[in-house]
Amino acid sequence: MSKEGNRYNEYSAYLKNKYGEKVYKLPVNLPGTCPNRDGTVSTGGCIFCDEEGAGFECLPSTMDIPRQLEENKGFFKKRFNSRLFFAYFQAFTNTYCSLDTFRKNILAAAGVADIIGISVSTRPDCIDDAYLDFLKCIKEEKGLDISIELGLQTVNYHTLQKINRGHSLAEYIDAVLRIKKRSIDTVTHLILNLPWDNETDVIECAKVCSVLGVDFVKLHSLYIVKDTLLGQMYRKGEFDLISLDEYINRVILFLEYLDPRIVIQRLVGKGPQGNLDFCNWSASWWKIRRSIEEVMEERDTWQGKKFNYTNGAAIRTISQLE
Repeated sequence: MSKEGNRYNEYSAYLKNKYGEKVYKLPVNLPGTCPNRDGTVSTGGCIFCDEEGAGFECLPSTMDIPRQLEENKGFFKKRFNSRLFFAYFQAFTNTYCSLDTFRKNILAAAGVADIIGISVSTRPDCIDDAYLDFLKCIKEEKGLDISIELGLQTVNYHTLQKINRGHSLAEYIDAVLRIKKRSIDTVTHLILNLPWDNETDVIECAKVCSVLGVDFVKLHSLYIVKDTLLGQMYRKGEFDLISLDEYINRVILFLEYLDPRIVIQRLVGKGPQGNLDFCNWSASWWKIRRSIEEVMEERDTWQGKKFNYTNGAAIRTISQLE
C-alpha cells in the first residue's frame, strides 16, 4: 500500500484478489440477547442499541438458518449473479449461548451450498477457548474461512463506560490474542464520531488495531435511534455531534496511522430505515465514502502514511546518529 497505488486497503479489492470475484455476506438472524442486556454484565444494553441488536437488515429470527441463507442467497444471485457467500451471524452476541447450540448453528450454516466462509459477530467478553477451538476445527475440516467480528467501538475506556458497553479495552485485547492464536481472522468495529472521543482517541484506535495485528476493520458513523437512551440524551441536548467534514478528517487520520496490511471493510455504516434522530448527516453512505476518497487524493495521503510507531521507533533516531 502506498500513495502510488490505492489510497487504502479496500475490502472489495481484497476479495477479488483472493477469490477472483466478489463475495457477499448473507446475514443470519437468531433469537438472542447479550450479557449487557440480561443482567449478567449490565441491563439496558449499549445506549445506542435498539431492540433488534444491530440486525436491521436481517430476516425474521423465526426462520431456520438454512432457509435464511437460501432466501438471502437467492436475492444476491438474482440481482448480482453472485456465486460465493459468507454466512454472517450478525445480530446480538452470537457466542452468548451454550457450546452445543453454537455448534449446531455453525454447522447448519456450513452445510448450505455456496457458503465459503462464516463470520460471527460477538462481544470481546464473550470469546471463549472452547468456542474458538470448535471454529478452528470447522475451518480445517471444511476448508471454510472463519472470522470473528468484535464490537469495540472505541479504545477510550471512559467512553466505553459512558456508552454502557459493559467491557473495557482489556477484554478486547484478550479476545484478539485468543482468536489470533488459532489463526482465525479478526474484524474490529469502531465508531469514529462518538461524542466523547477526540482525535487522540481516533489515533489510538488505529494504533491498538495495528499492534494487535487485526485482519479487518469496519468503521461506522454513529446513528441515533429514537427511544434509545442515546436518543433521549440527544433530544435533551446532552452532547454535540461532530460535522461531516470532521468525520471525514477522523477517518483519514485513522487510516494514516493504521497498518497498511489491515483490510478496510467499511469507511462508513448504514443505519436502519426510519425511526432515527440522526444518521450520516442526512447524506448517503456512498457519497460520504466518495468524499473520503476524494479528500485523500487532494491531500496526497494514504493508509499507513504515519504507521511509524512500532518496533522501537525511538531507537531509530539513535541508530541514525551513529
